[in-house]
Amino acid sequence: MKWMLDLHFEKPHCLIHHRDPILLLGSCFTDNIGLALSKLYFSTLSNPGGILFDPDSLCRHLERALDGRFVHEEEIVFANERYQSLDFHSDFAALNEKDAIRNMNGAIDAIASFLPHARHLIITLGSAFAYRYKKTGQLVANCHQFPADAFEKELLTVDHIVQRFSSLIPGLQKTYPDLQLIFTVSPVRHIRDGVVANNRSKAHLIEAVHQLQGTFEQVYYFPAYEWIIDVLRDYRWYDLDLVHPNYAATESVFDEFCRVCMDDWTREQLKELRQLRNANEHRPRFPDTEAHRKFLKNNEIKRIEMQKKMPWIKF
Repeated sequence: MKWMLDLHFEKPHCLIHHRDPILLLGSCFTDNIGLALSKLYFSTLSNPGGILFDPDSLCRHLERALDGRFVHEEEIVFANERYQSLDFHSDFAALNEKDAIRNMNGAIDAIASFLPHARHLIITLGSAFAYRYKKTGQLVANCHQFPADAFEKELLTVDHIVQRFSSLIPGLQKTYPDLQLIFTVSPVRHIRDGVVANNRSKAHLIEAVHQLQGTFEQVYYFPAYEWIIDVLRDYRWYDLDLVHPNYAATESVFDEFCRVCMDDWTREQLKELRQLRNANEHRPRFPDTEAHRKFLKNNEIKRIEMQKKMPWIKF
């Protein structure tokens, strides 16, 4: 008896090689994939501007990096005893206005500095719901615990999402012609929107990305959402909140991501890279023993051999 569907996912036009730098932006699920890649010694930059859930916020951050548009004083709001921007995660709030601006502009600069070297840009969309600040009429990335009546909640249409990325992608292609965009939709359920509204939101994201994939050769959709919903499809794969995929689920998604999106040579190296990472993270009970000294020596030999094979790795 089979317990899981056998699904066949198309591979991207350009497969990931281990030496390829990877920029990751988007929801909290982005951080899970980014962490898994960094543990295997890929060169990554993950969410330097903080977690971003909706497509419009993601586009604005990338546009800032492309255009060199930094944060200025007029964009800063003071509330709850902190200086912050509605376009940035609360992690960038500060007690001093100059510190807040410096932190935010550092994030923009990090994206702008990494993009020229990046070979792949992984964008994880979390929700099609966005919030519009009534005072300015602008869509925001974070409400920062402002009073709820300060915002209007709206569901971004498929056309809006497609238009925003269709305006952004040609600029990315022109400036970075070798950059591949890998879109995913986060399997995390935004249950506070309600089950029906959450599914409607995910449907808008999925349809928008498929339209983009049909328009732009460099756009690829990796079905992380479908892997959780249609392959694992059981609450045992979720955390205690029954909303976030648990460790086993994210590992399963990452394994499928490696199988589908990486070239054969890179996948062949993953086992040795995992062994090396595990050895580096090992904490011995008895460090002053001959057995542990032998372990360290063998691990150093493996590291040197791997460095010769993959000289771009920074151990």
